[in-house]
Amino acid sequence: MQTNLLNNLLTTPQGQEANSILRSCVHCGFCTATCPTYQLLGDELDSPRGRIYLIKQVLEGEPVTDKTRSHLDRCLTCRSCETTCPSGVKYGRLIDVGRDLVEKQTSRSLTERFVRLALRKIIPYPKRFKFLLSLGNIFKPVLPKVLKDKIPEIEPAGKWPDINLPNNNHNHNHNHHRKMLILSGCVQQTTHAQTNVSTANVLNKLGIELIQQNEIKCCGAVSHHLSASDETIKTIKHNIDSWWHHVNNGIDAIIVTASGCSVMVKDYAHLLANDENYSLKAKRISELAKDISEIIATEDLQKNKSDKIKATVSFHSPCTLQHGLQLNGVVEKILTDVGYKLTQVNDAHLCCGSAGTYSILQAKLSKKLLINKLSALQKNRPDIIATANIGCQMHLSTKSDKPVKHWIELVEMAIC
Repeated sequence: MQTNLLNNLLTTPQGQEANSILRSCVHCGFCTATCPTYQLLGDELDSPRGRIYLIKQVLEGEPVTDKTRSHLDRCLTCRSCETTCPSGVKYGRLIDVGRDLVEKQTSRSLTERFVRLALRKIIPYPKRFKFLLSLGNIFKPVLPKVLKDKIPEIEPAGKWPDINLPNNNHNHNHNHHRKMLILSGCVQQTTHAQTNVSTANVLNKLGIELIQQNEIKCCGAVSHHLSASDETIKTIKHNIDSWWHHVNNGIDAIIVTASGCSVMVKDYAHLLANDENYSLKAKRISELAKDISEIIATEDLQKNKSDKIKATVSFHSPCTLQHGLQLNGVVEKILTDVGYKLTQVNDAHLCCGSAGTYSILQAKLSKKLLINKLSALQKNRPDIIATANIGCQMHLSTKSDKPVKHWIELVEMAIC
């Protein structure tokens, strides 16, 4: 694609990257076939190809309107288009650049500004989020159904493993040589703390000590996807500083159990590439960052496998896992290896509609995607629905007839 970007943008790293991405797009239209919003709305401007054209106009100095912003807002950033694109267009990076520029050149209504600010100031902070969630659960019986569905229960969690206790299957103390750090997360540690406990138990079984560092809350994704770039960078730098002494002490990896957060932490190197004080540190953090599936996939699970597992599982592969991390099929193999029977899921590449804060900011579209996704997941009557991302887990749970679990909990049931 030919471009003619504004000179003041071409001198910036952001503008140069956007120009390179635009030039790699040949407008072939393969992306439209796998775009969830285009499938629902049938509007070219709600397809990746249409949004690329809108972003090109912005970068070339065309007037930015609320209509432009609306089409960019409606993008899920699911990156299904990237998986499909034969030209390797880095659409996810381009939409971030486009949104950032459009946000600076338009003005949202007072209500929109309030909601977006509230999301940024509540979700990444577990104490604030837990307080409001507790209030919500108290008043849940009298709330309208649309709000009631949005309020999850706070699930109880088991006990973190004590690695100094003798393992039931061994005669020696479990002082592991391999040590990994875990991102506690924000929403997940509040509503589904069992995910990280299950991760610790599974890794303990496999001879790996998991280290908690509770002052690390959010990975920065909430601010990043709401175009609060200064806030994003501040969060990332805080996380790097807090982790760095563990890096110096030789941890083997930084484990992330929510695939959405995995994508974000792996992107630290890119986001701080031009920061002279943090670029090398960010690169090292991104190298160490591993989605939990990447670790488990390299382990021998057969020796710990239980013969008692009979459950049928329908696995929802989050967009961040299959399109962002390009780890499609990895979790499915793990679950099959430990004894679960997986059902066939039609249109598995399509988003469930959670997409971070999308289910709140684009509620109508999100609900349609949720209904379609649950229809596909429940078609073959599974016993359990499993997923790999807390946002998807909570979103699916609002309407699912079956329990929705993080897949690592199922692995714990099978091998621990």
